[in-house]
Amino acid sequence: MFAKIIRAIVSVLMVISPTLPHLFGLPAIPSGQDLALDERFELVWQDEFDGDKLDSTKWSTEWWVTMRKGGYWHDDMISVRDGNLVITTAYFDEPLENYYEEKWGSVIDFDEYKPGWYTGCITTNGKFEQTYGYFECRCILPKSTGMWSAFWMMNDGVFNVDNSGQDGTEVDIFESMYYKDVVWGYGDAVISGIHYDGYGEESKGDSIDKWFANNPYEEFNTYGLEWNEDEYIFYINGVETGRISTGGVSQNPEYLLLSCEVAGENGVAYADRHGVGEMSMKPGDTAEFIVDYVRVYQYK
Repeated sequence: MFAKIIRAIVSVLMVISPTLPHLFGLPAIPSGQDLALDERFELVWQDEFDGDKLDSTKWSTEWWVTMRKGGYWHDDMISVRDGNLVITTAYFDEPLENYYEEKWGSVIDFDEYKPGWYTGCITTNGKFEQTYGYFECRCILPKSTGMWSAFWMMNDGVFNVDNSGQDGTEVDIFESMYYKDVVWGYGDAVISGIHYDGYGEESKGDSIDKWFANNPYEEFNTYGLEWNEDEYIFYINGVETGRISTGGVSQNPEYLLLSCEVAGENGVAYADRHGVGEMSMKPGDTAEFIVDYVRVYQYK
């Protein structure tokens, strides 16, 4: 009930000004331009996740291995089922097998797998990347606080500290950090933003703040990014949410990632600066990030 009241308040505020909800720390309702996909773009790459396993010609699971923030990324948490990619988050009392030691052990200093929360990530790094265009996924978000899913883009230039994002920018097309907000009590919101100049003291970024989707933890929604040489334009269900050009827009090819992450550090889950709240799942529970497709377009 409270969530419906919040959404009604947001609707009233947006009549006054589309930016007013964000001034009160509330999500806004997408109300910008329509994407006009068929008129402006042509499809050049896609994965509909047909079959019974991940297409290794399109995706890799070895972009980052073992420990990731408050949990662990592991191949076993990634599956293809009923025409969807499924990334599962669950707790394991016993460490899962390390599939990477034999292949990468001589060049990577592995963090040991331990009991804890396990989830996964897939990436097109080394298999597909593109400069400019429109990038979209259709998905259902995982139902838990204390963790989040994301559709995002990267390249190696992100780590260059030069006060510019033009050589590479992490672009978070969406992150699902607001399953149940602990302050306002609303859910159904995601956030979008960018990061550049690495991840240390010189790191910089910007955000278009929080936006409502349509019952995204139960129903499919689309999340998209239009990227040109001047700006990043974010969309939910084909309607613009906001634009960013802070630091200069990346001019270099970027690859795609789909992932889930657990808030925390050193493999230990806890509520962190992302504000996702304490883990609401208990050992024995699972949360699923279900992706219907990923599609990439170029400008006509």
